[in-house]
Parts: sequence; structure tokens; C-alpha cells
Amino acid sequence: MFDFVNDPEFVNFLHSLITDINLPTILVWVIIAVIISMIGGAIGGMILAGKEIGYKLSATVGSLFAPAGVIPAVILGLLIVNFIR
Repeated sequence: MFDFVNDPEFVNFLHSLITDINLPTILVWVIIAVIISMIGGAIGGMILAGKEIGYKLSATVGSLFAPAGVIPAVILGLLIVNFIR
């Protein structure tokens, strides 16, 4: 595990996530945003409709609908930041 963290290519890629905006970094940021939005959508679905339709179903529906608004926003935001730089 520590060999992977100390790998110079991996360290350069992590550094490029902060400094450069290119296709691999855009894909990583979109994946991170989708995972976070799925967690937030599941929590929101459980809060809003947990008692009415069940906590598992509301978490599933919330986690499926949340990335629908996040994916275009993240891609558009990263493209705007890329063109401003």
C-alpha cells in the first residue's frame, strides 16, 4: 500500500488534480462528485420520504436522482475553469 502512495507517477497525478485540468483529472473529479452526490441524495431521500415509502427505497431513489444534476454542473464548471485559465 505504501509503495503505491510513494510512487512518483501517482504523486504527480495527485498533484495534477489540483493544478491541471485535462481529461483524466476531469474524469476523476466527476467520479468523486458522483459518489458524494449519491451519498447526499441517499441521506436526503431518507430524511424526506423515509417514513412514507421506507428508508431503503427512499435512499435508493435519492442516490439515483442526485447525480442527474451534479454531473452536468461539475463538467460545465471544470470546462469553464479550464477556459478561464
